[in-house]
Amino acid sequence: MKKIFIAACFLCICLSCSKKTVPSKTTNESNTNNTTANNTVIDTASSVIVTADSLAMAAVNNIMVIADGYGNLVTPQQSLPANNGIKYNNLELSKSFTVQQRANLQARYKTIPPRVLYVPEQASSGSLKGSYYIYKKKFWYWKKTDGFYYLDPKYYQ
Repeated sequence: MKKIFIAACFLCICLSCSKKTVPSKTTNESNTNNTTANNTVIDTASSVIVTADSLAMAAVNNIMVIADGYGNLVTPQQSLPANNGIKYNNLELSKSFTVQQRANLQARYKTIPPRVLYVPEQASSGSLKGSYYIYKKKFWYWKKTDGFYYLDPKYYQ
C-alpha cells in the first residue's frame, strides 16, 4: 500500500512538472508615429518634429565597442564624436587578450567581453576611483586618460 501511494505521488509530480505553458505575447496596435518620405518622423503625441540628423545624434550617444577581446577594431575613428577630445591610438586599442586571459574569461563568464568601449558622459557613473560603466550588468569598465573605457583587469587576471 505504501509503495502504491509513493508511486502515485511521484507520477502526479512528474505530470504536473512536465506541463510548460508559455504566455502569448501581447502586441500594442496603437502607433502614434507617422512617417513621411523625407526621413522626418512626426510624433503626433508630443507634436515634435524629429529629423534624420537628430536621429543620427541620438545614435552617437550610444555605447560603442571600440575593440573586442581579439584585438579587432570594431568602430572606426570617423564614427566617434569629434568634440570629446578622444585620443584614438590604433596601437594601444588593437591589443588583445592573451590566449590564457581569453581562456580564463571563457571559463569564468562563458563569454569574451569587449576590451575597449566608448561611453558618453550621460551613461557613465563616477566614484572616488574615477569614471566607470557597467557593461551588460556584469563587467566594469574604467575610464583612462585617452577618453575610452577599458575592462577592469580583475576579470582576466
